[in-house]
Amino acid sequence: MNDQAQDFEAHDFFLSDRWVADPYPYFDYLRTKSPVQREPHHGILMVTGYNEALEIYNDPERFSSCMSTTGPFGGCPIPLDQHRNEDISELIEEWRDKTPFHDQLPTMDPPVHSAHRSLLMSLITPRRLKENEDFMWRLADEQIDTFIGRGACEFMDDFAQPFAVLVVSDLLGVPPEDRVEFRKHLIRVEQESGGAVVGGTDGEVTHGPLEFLYDKFSAYIEDRRANPREDVLTGLAKATFPDGSVPEPMDVARIAANVFAAGQETTVRLLSYAFQLIGDRPDIQKRLREDRSLIPNFVEECMRTEGPVKGDFRLTKMPTTVGGIDVAAGTFLFIANGAANRDARKFENPAEFQLDRKNARLHVGFGAGRHACPGAPLARAETIVALNRMFDRTSGIRISEKVHGPAGARRYRYLPTFILRGLTHIALEFDAKEAE
Repeated sequence: MNDQAQDFEAHDFFLSDRWVADPYPYFDYLRTKSPVQREPHHGILMVTGYNEALEIYNDPERFSSCMSTTGPFGGCPIPLDQHRNEDISELIEEWRDKTPFHDQLPTMDPPVHSAHRSLLMSLITPRRLKENEDFMWRLADEQIDTFIGRGACEFMDDFAQPFAVLVVSDLLGVPPEDRVEFRKHLIRVEQESGGAVVGGTDGEVTHGPLEFLYDKFSAYIEDRRANPREDVLTGLAKATFPDGSVPEPMDVARIAANVFAAGQETTVRLLSYAFQLIGDRPDIQKRLREDRSLIPNFVEECMRTEGPVKGDFRLTKMPTTVGGIDVAAGTFLFIANGAANRDARKFENPAEFQLDRKNARLHVGFGAGRHACPGAPLARAETIVALNRMFDRTSGIRISEKVHGPAGARRYRYLPTFILRGLTHIALEFDAKEAE
């Protein structure tokens, strides 16, 4: 084994900081060995191939999402070792309420997941998304107004975080008088946690802002059921499961909280990378300014090359085969979205950012299948709106000199987590246009 291979094998992807700044060489190394490869530290199967990722995402019969956000790192109460050669579907259900985050949509399996996800249909409708997008355009200008006169901003604090919180607040119908409280609380949690809610490389697994969101939304739902109004929250409060049964207020609150968290988190990371890229690549920025029709595909290529979610866990329900490898029941797999999106079998010259890539939208940056990120439409729309309005109001956007290290090299810090991919800060400078 050569020195480079030893480096790849020696450092724990999940609990080491070695691959936080740049995980892609590690993913590439794994894929050259096999698109499904067992890592040596925890015995987790790393799925780095695009086709293999889709196979798993689209097959809830064989692969459970019961610990999708934590894998074994939140503690696994299920006695897996005793049942490696049999179907453990019933065993998972027996222990489900003891598993981490069991009450959240990402960890549910059908048919419970199908019923709860259906509640989203009463919320994320085409009409509501259009109304929310109209709000985004106004909000983007209001947020830009707070820093445009300085010619510089700390983009995460000055734009991305408050913009994302307020947009998803509007989508969910949070009353205007409560939005300041949401913004202050959630941004404070973000800053105190360094941006990592789950999956920290220190092994820490916490609920972050979810308890706050559960409390707020369950109170909203109870109030709207007792005192209906002409608002979004009342529509959410009236939503029923497909069989016509009325969900408990907390069931609805959890759905709303998950949409809130997913919509805010993915958007902040996507926004930060999009603006990092145009700051680093004036050639791409120039093309986007000259032809705004390129922006939607630019956003998709951002998602492909640097998606906000590094991956998701799955647990095999039965002995099976993945990528030509026999896998025992009760085996954890990590679907590395960032690796699948750079699989040369699917994307030509995958490490290269191509503004006009024809199949960029086929990425799995938002996951795939039944658990595809519900915040995806928001993240896309917000990034498109933010880029357009910043282009409208500036004539050039650059990475601040403050980010330069020795010999002009960039110095970026990334979230210390194996689940999320994103910057902690990004300082920008720009030339403001005079008001028209």
